[in-house]
Amino acid sequence: MSEEPAEVTQPTQPSQPPPSTPHLILNPAWLPPAIGFAHAVIPTPGLMVFLGGQAGHRPDGTLSGEGLVEQFDQACANVVEALAAAGGQPGDLVSMQVFVTDAEEYRSNLGDIGEIYRRYFGPHYPAMALLQVGGLFDPGAKVELMCVAVVPARTPEG
Repeated sequence: MSEEPAEVTQPTQPSQPPPSTPHLILNPAWLPPAIGFAHAVIPTPGLMVFLGGQAGHRPDGTLSGEGLVEQFDQACANVVEALAAAGGQPGDLVSMQVFVTDAEEYRSNLGDIGEIYRRYFGPHYPAMALLQVGGLFDPGAKVELMCVAVVPARTPEG
């Protein structure tokens, strides 16, 4: 006689406010609080979109400024534009890697960076990582965003 295994439920931390995404965001309670990122994302079925690294370049190819904050602002705008070209929107992001040349500069500007992030992506935080690198392709660039999105099939109304 075999016993059925007990059902295991995995508590998660409530999202405040609820994420603006069609994907399932998981933040297990036994991990540190997920502030500004998600521990795990289970995407809704759809079209996977891999976005190339987006630095703080304007359409003419020049950097938007010398500072990380200005470049982060433009990089976020570039992610939104590239994603829109693929039929997606910010809530479709499932992963974001933030490459910076100076992690301390990023941390010391978290207030401004968070405000800029929410302006472009709202309260949605995909699985994210911050990585300090020795340099980016453009020697003047201080930040580059690499993202993956899953764009679900949408109805004409949605």
